[in-house]
Amino acid sequence: MDNKKGTTESAKKSYSFPFGIRAFLLEVRNEFRKIVWPPRKTTAGLTGFVILLVIVISVYLGSVDLLLGKLVSSVLH
Repeated sequence: MDNKKGTTESAKKSYSFPFGIRAFLLEVRNEFRKIVWPPRKTTAGLTGFVILLVIVISVYLGSVDLLLGKLVSSVLH
């Protein structure tokens, strides 16, 4: 049985190398134009938050590692 219901338009297309490269790139460009990008201020704020969170978690995990290492070392000696 050949059931083609539910297949999308992009799934039906087959890009044969190298002739489909141009069509593929044009579709990628069109899709990128549909993206709604966040404002620069929001992006900078969230990036700063992520960097701060990475630093805090790194310090926490580093200190836990150090403490557990000293604990194991003192138990083994």
